Amino acid sequence: MNVERQSNVDANVTKGFGDEWSTFRQGEQELSAEQRQAIFDNYFAIFPWDALPKNGGIGLDVGCGSGRWSMGVAPRVNHLHALDASADALAVARQNLSRFDNVTFHHASVGNIPLPDRSLDFAFSLGVLHHVPDTKAAIEAVAAKLKPGAPFLVYLYYAFDNRPVWFRGIWAASDVVRQAMSRMPHPVRFALSQVIAATVYWPLTRLALLAGRLGRSPDAIPLAWYRDKSFYVMRTDAYDRFCTRLEQRFTRPQITEMLAHAGFRDIRFSDREPYWCAVGIRN
Repeated sequence: MNVERQSNVDANVTKGFGDEWSTFRQGEQELSAEQRQAIFDNYFAIFPWDALPKNGGIGLDVGCGSGRWSMGVAPRVNHLHALDASADALAVARQNLSRFDNVTFHHASVGNIPLPDRSLDFAFSLGVLHHVPDTKAAIEAVAAKLKPGAPFLVYLYYAFDNRPVWFRGIWAASDVVRQAMSRMPHPVRFALSQVIAATVYWPLTRLALLAGRLGRSPDAIPLAWYRDKSFYVMRTDAYDRFCTRLEQRFTRPQITEMLAHAGFRDIRFSDREPYWCAVGIRN
């Protein structure tokens, strides 16, 4: 593992995400506005928009990737900073957000956020901080940039703490595959991830969709969250899931502890997938 401790970044992971977002650009031509909004609403369901200044304030997207979530935030705020450790990912974000004149881009890691302390009205980081070497330190770094009373929305992979043992067993088996695939050359891991999307994600989501139509709960079916998502989303997330070298998972209490330790109060969790999505208010 090629880790830069001071910056709290793994160089191999950063390169992998550059490959991912250069391949799955998540632009308006690739992902429909309706699908993007539906997923955006899942993540931001608990975000306290009314806590922001009247003009929306100044915020930070930590690990913006392709800029897909900033596309939903930028129209609602005064100014948005988009930060990513990957230059390739940031280039895609620049293109996707080119119509917005209130976005500033930063090629930097979460360990070196180039903004003054206590300067931000809000921040969010979705699906990023479980891919850095020290998630707790990353949350603390974000907290330092927030004004008192500013909300922070974070999505971290869950440790299946709300799932049965057999469900966790399926994940453990899949993680063996991830550890092998993530070390392969990009063309190989891309091809294999697309096979997984077609032969695992698609059949299971069709099964979940059928269960719902028959009046049965699809929640026990792995990958049921994707049942109303496009195949493009499945292809993207199959690559994301199986092609990233560093992946950490956290229980709800662990996330609560990390947020509280960083100085957040009024911590709330979303009761909908994806898990765990949490928001806290800076003390």
